[in-house]
Amino acid sequence: MTNSVKQPFLVIYAALLIMSALIFSAAAHADTNQDLPKVRFVTSEGAFELLLRPDVAPKTVENFLNYVEDGFYNDTIFHRVIRGFMVQGGGFTEDMGRKPTKAPIVNEGSQTLPNLRGTIAMARTNNPDSATSQFFINLVDNDFLNAGVRGAGYAVFGKVTDGMGVVDKIASVQTGRKQGMGDVPLSPVVIKRVTKVSTED
Repeated sequence: MTNSVKQPFLVIYAALLIMSALIFSAAAHADTNQDLPKVRFVTSEGAFELLLRPDVAPKTVENFLNYVEDGFYNDTIFHRVIRGFMVQGGGFTEDMGRKPTKAPIVNEGSQTLPNLRGTIAMARTNNPDSATSQFFINLVDNDFLNAGVRGAGYAVFGKVTDGMGVVDKIASVQTGRKQGMGDVPLSPVVIKRVTKVSTED
């Protein structure tokens, strides 16, 4: 076979190799996403789903799923809502009673998972390792919350994959002061239940 004949075959062969690699990479990525845990929130404003990232924040995801499996988040509220910033929940009942929690966890804030719109992160005090059950969902890209910007940052451990419009709806409710706390929805936004989504769904 002459060089002039070989060349087209080599080009086709190289193209096939590249296509095979891309298909394999896409399939591997799809399998990875399929293996990641998902949870579904049903709220008084609608439902949304989250994809969690134990590959980046294993202790945070384990902690969150423990609360989910215990039914801890059922009948709690989004108690802090700031339009253009975030919505926070996971710690108070509708009558503003604080729920008892498990021990705090280590902060797994990472530059791998920044605080972008639609991501879920752990709420905490000024102590980086003080997060327990409370979480927040970013309404915009909040770069100043990222690890390394102002210290340890806030640990992102997943993102909203379906129903971000519901989160935006929660963000639009009227807020005020209740029992000494600010930015509380005047009409409670109730988290009716949070459940783990079956991988077969």
